[in-house]
Amino acid sequence: MTAKTEVIIAILKHANGKPAVKQVIARESNVPVHLINNVLSGLCDFGFIECENEQIELSSNQRVKLAIHAINHGTDIERVCNVLEWKEFENFAAQVFEKNNFVIKRNFRFKAEQRRWEIDVVAYSEPIIVCVDCKRWRRGWGNSAITRVAAAQAKRTQVLANSLHFLQQKIGLGNWKQATLFPAILSLFPGPVKFYNKVPVVPILQIQNFVDEFVGHKMELAHFQAEIGPKLSDYLNSD
Repeated sequence: MTAKTEVIIAILKHANGKPAVKQVIARESNVPVHLINNVLSGLCDFGFIECENEQIELSSNQRVKLAIHAINHGTDIERVCNVLEWKEFENFAAQVFEKNNFVIKRNFRFKAEQRRWEIDVVAYSEPIIVCVDCKRWRRGWGNSAITRVAAAQAKRTQVLANSLHFLQQKIGLGNWKQATLFPAILSLFPGPVKFYNKVPVVPILQIQNFVDEFVGHKMELAHFQAEIGPKLSDYLNSD
């Protein structure tokens, strides 16, 4: 592995919610300080990290971007996943949706069809609901794996659509009358396919592009319609 790879792994390991000291990074990576300085300078220039007074700091979003940068430059995916908190991945996705005027529910759990279900990120903006499953592909994942993942996410989304009338207030949909639900898979890096049965598989750094282009292409994607809001039976039983 290159010195840069070892430095990045050390940074992700130690600069997690608190600053990391340069000497600690040098010791962890077994890279001389003069080489550390060159690597840190480059990472600072690209906005991956902040360096001041011999300390290195990263925001949660910077950690995700640095991890992807490492993978794109040949770092073993398993090593990166071992030092990246899973919640950081979900939060990155959630923040992109929030910046685009979606309301977010993280780790949304519900009961339907006599079992429990969970969706990593539910992003909604009337009348659209995007149901996101966050995946970190590991070595050996191929078409068959993404096929299973996408099919499972489509099923979760369909079950949520069928149960939406009962979950409307729990999600926070207010007085919505109808909704269109879209399953999506979010990956740390590009997977073997971009779509499976019209379920999009979106690399996390392309999520902003996905959101930007979503409205214009939404009906080309897998989706499920849901009629919600008060029903006649609700009024008849209100007394």
